[in-house]
Amino acid sequence: MQQQTKWHRAVTRQSEQGFTLIELLIVVAIIGIIAAVAVPGLIGARRSANHASAVASLRAISSAQRTFSTSCGFGNFATDLTDLGTAPPSGGEAFISPDLGVSTIAIKSGYQISLAAGSDGSTPSIGSCNGVGPGALSTTFYATAAPLTPGASGVYFFWLGVSGTIFQDTVAIPDTNGMSAAPGGRPIQ
Repeated sequence: MQQQTKWHRAVTRQSEQGFTLIELLIVVAIIGIIAAVAVPGLIGARRSANHASAVASLRAISSAQRTFSTSCGFGNFATDLTDLGTAPPSGGEAFISPDLGVSTIAIKSGYQISLAAGSDGSTPSIGSCNGVGPGALSTTFYATAAPLTPGASGVYFFWLGVSGTIFQDTVAIPDTNGMSAAPGGRPIQ
């Protein structure tokens, strides 16, 4: 009986010792290797999602501009995102969703989205049905999506004009002519 008690104490002491320093270092090293492999893939996936969101935002602007021009702007385009975000007082919905239409510059998914009058356009003499004055309308427009942190939140800069074609480049596209057929970069649609 005494011999069993000594053996039981010896086993109990060994099991209370825990992990050795070497075992802990091996576990930490394995976790570090897994993180080093996974993190670049996750960053790349996030950047791709940001690109897709920027392109979707520009497509939404293009669609909203077409609807605004034909149903409210008398053939003219809005020159500010808030103009597209304003519903007609006679009733109806705004031309663009609130995530894009509540401020002049929208920040969305790591990108800065903006809309402006094309430098090749002219200002009409009549306002729109949603209360936008003639000085805030134009016969052309262009929209841009620029990464907030180039290289981190996004690699590409995007540009949209009256034609509805979205262009992308790794540098900012400076063209301000809304009717430009080749503002820079390459077309993606």
